[in-house]
Amino acid sequence: MPDIKHFDPDAALDRAVQLFWRQGMASTGIQDVVTATGVNRSSLYATFGSKRELYLTVLRRYLENRSQPVFRRLIEDERGMPAITEFFAELIEARCSGKYAQWGCMVSNAHAGTENTDPEIRTVLEQHHQRLRDAMHAALVRADAHRQLTPGTDPDSAADLLALLAYGVNLRSRAGADARALHRTVATALNSIAM
Repeated sequence: MPDIKHFDPDAALDRAVQLFWRQGMASTGIQDVVTATGVNRSSLYATFGSKRELYLTVLRRYLENRSQPVFRRLIEDERGMPAITEFFAELIEARCSGKYAQWGCMVSNAHAGTENTDPEIRTVLEQHHQRLRDAMHAALVRADAHRQLTPGTDPDSAADLLALLAYGVNLRSRAGADARALHRTVATALNSIAM
C-alpha cells in the first residue's frame, strides 16, 4: 500500500526555501525545518532524506523558481544594455525592499557559506554561475550589435564583470547596504562598458 503524505511537499519545500535562504545551511538545524514547515522529523527524512539532501532540493528549487526566470528574461530581451540596466534595478529593488529585504540571494549566500565545500552543492552553484554569466553574455552580445558598448569592450570579460557585480549586490544588500549606494555602484560599472 503506498505511503500517503499528510502534508503538501511543495508547500513544505517553499517554506524550507525561505528558511535556508534566510539562515543558510550551517545555521539551520533540522528542528528549525520542523518548526518552519510543520512537518515532523520522520516525515521530513522519509520524503526529502537528510538535511543535506533537503538543502540540495531547496537550492535547486530556488534556482528553478527564482533565478532561471530572471535569466531567461534577460536572454530573451532584445534591447541590450537597457535589459541589463533593468536587471540590476530590479535586483536592487528585490534585495533592499519588500518581504525578502536583506536576505541576499540564496546562491550568493551559499557561495559565502560553509556549504560551498560540498562537491554536489558546489556543482549546483557553478551551474547557477554559468547560467547567470551566459544570460549577461547574451544581453551584451545584443548590446554590441546595437552599438551600445564602448569600443573595445569584450562581451566575454564584461559578462564576467557583471556576474560578479550581481553577486556583490546580493552580498552587500544582505549586509544592509543602502539601495542608493548600490545603484551608484552599478551605474559606475555599467558606464564603464556602455556608450
